[in-house]
Parts: sequence; C-alpha cells; structure tokens
Amino acid sequence: MRIVAGQWKGRRISAPSGTDVRPTLDRVREAWMSILQMEIPGAKVLDLYSGSGALGLEALSRGAASADFVENASRTIAALEENIQSLGAVRLSRVHRMQSLKFVKTLPAHSFDLTFADPPYSEGEAEKLAEVWIKTPFSAILSVEHGRDATMPEGGETRRYGTASITIYRCAE
Repeated sequence: MRIVAGQWKGRRISAPSGTDVRPTLDRVREAWMSILQMEIPGAKVLDLYSGSGALGLEALSRGAASADFVENASRTIAALEENIQSLGAVRLSRVHRMQSLKFVKTLPAHSFDLTFADPPYSEGEAEKLAEVWIKTPFSAILSVEHGRDATMPEGGETRRYGTASITIYRCAE
C-alpha cells in the first residue's frame, strides 16, 4: 500500500499479515480522502479499526494536526506502530490498544474533528458505531466504510464503490 497524496505521497506502508485485516483499496481510500479533503488540514483525526493505519496516516500526510489510532489486535498494532515510525509520524500520533466501540463510548461529544472507521463488514460494527455517534457525536464528522448491503442509520450520505460503501455523517452546525 502507498500513501496517495501529501507530504508522504508515494511512500509505502505495510499491512499486517494474516486474514484479520482487510485494507481499504487504494481507489476507495483516494475517493474517501477526496470527499473530505477540505476538512483534513489542521484536523484532530480519529482512525478506528486502524489496521495498518492507512487512513489516519493519509490524513496526516495531507495536513491533519494529529491522529489517534484505535486497534485491538497485537500483531496489527506492531505493523501500525512500524508504519507510524517509518513515516516519522510518532509525535503526531497516539495508538490506543482497545476495541473501537468501547473506546468511542468513553469519549465526550466533539472530542475529534474527523473520524475514519473501517470495521469488519460481517459483524455489524459499522451500524453500531453510527448509532453510538448519533447519540453522542464524538467527532464533527464520522466517515465509515461498510459492505454495500449494510443498513446504516439515517442521516448520513452514502457513496458506493463496488462491494464497499462509505457513509459520512456530519454534525449539524
């Protein structure tokens, strides 16, 4: 995988080995970043279900002020930390070893500017995450990748990319 744009454009990052992680396809990640490009500079970013950290690292590359990464799997965290280190993003990053839904339930409203989430498709995590955000919007914007057939709560804008979809929820100003 490569960083698509910004200061680290073209730099490679590694995905954790095994079948536990399903990295966001480059074209989907590029479209996702394009949709949110105006909100990224200076943003305090939250990357849930981080995996390799591609989404948060892409946001940092494009000028986000900081990124918090939330991941639960030890092997995945090792790859994530290696990617953060290799890009020189240590001072801009914090890694939390915790289950993502549990983590966001501890956050007060408006803790972050922008959230990226790429949960497992098969476990209904995307829908659960959106429901938590609707009750307590822990970031101004929640953007979540999910399977094409997922039934997401109302209030978001969904875009489809083959078998993947991205739904974006925004706080009312």
